[in-house]
Amino acid sequence: MMKSHTTSLRVWVSPVFIGVTSIVGLLAALLADGSGDILSWFTLSIPVAAIIWSLNRKA
Repeated sequence: MMKSHTTSLRVWVSPVFIGVTSIVGLLAALLADGSGDILSWFTLSIPVAAIIWSLNRKA
């Protein structure tokens, strides 16, 4: 039973992380200026980096 829980956790960690960082980036872009812009660029580049990593991994 514990192995199933661990596997489920591993499946959901990356999508949740990408979703949370995307929300943080969007809120930073809307609400902050200056350093918020840097934070938004950084956090919104994470999903793009994950896509590129995934495509390179399959190739």
